[in-house]
Amino acid sequence: MKCLILAAGYATRLYPLTENFPKPLLEVGGKTILDLLTDDIDSSGMIDEYVVISNHRYVRHFEKWAETKKYKVTVVDDMTETNETRLGAVCDIEYAIEKLNIDDDMLVIAGDNLLDFSLTKFIDYCNEKKTSCVMRYYEPSDKKLLHSGVLTVDENDLVTDMTEKSPNPATHWCCPPFYYYTRTDVGRVKDGIAAGCGTDAPGSYIAWLCGQTAVHAMEMPGRRYDIGDTESYEAVKRDYKGITKC
Repeated sequence: MKCLILAAGYATRLYPLTENFPKPLLEVGGKTILDLLTDDIDSSGMIDEYVVISNHRYVRHFEKWAETKKYKVTVVDDMTETNETRLGAVCDIEYAIEKLNIDDDMLVIAGDNLLDFSLTKFIDYCNEKKTSCVMRYYEPSDKKLLHSGVLTVDENDLVTDMTEKSPNPATHWCCPPFYYYTRTDVGRVKDGIAAGCGTDAPGSYIAWLCGQTAVHAMEMPGRRYDIGDTESYEAVKRDYKGITKC
């Protein structure tokens, strides 16, 4: 299994902190966000390669970070240099798949979110379901729902519908940017783009995919910490205690 890390954004809401430095390499509790994510994932023993998709401005930082890791890390440069010319998350996923000829199951994660539970739980869930999978959590805020991927699921965790940033969210189940694609569904990303799925938000591919094949959604056993701006970064540095849920 491959792990693709989305890290090609420009984090403009964190400027000047990230003007010349990537958000995933900011530190929380003495470790980079990326270290916290990948060290946990690697404990599953299921990943044989980590792929970091970066923009051109930050690629050298990720290459330097990759040299410090004991596991295989490949850094892919999407060749964009400004926020205005960025490819968008789904196109970055397809770019990495094409560049590296990826033909394998794939865990896809945003490089700027932290969890207080181990992602190995999600990997185990995906192996059990044997379909592409996402995670879900209950979001009580109607305002936050407007800026999120929202899921409709049945009693067996099957995703029956997903929307990204809908003005009329159907449920309170939010989908964080952690996804698992089966090998077959890795090969469908190009089809999703050609069919007109959104390309900016990473969940847009899943929103299309769940209309084509089975996708299951695991309820999160803990909390997600989203680092979007300076205020939220300071809050995470203050409040995040690492993986505390067994």
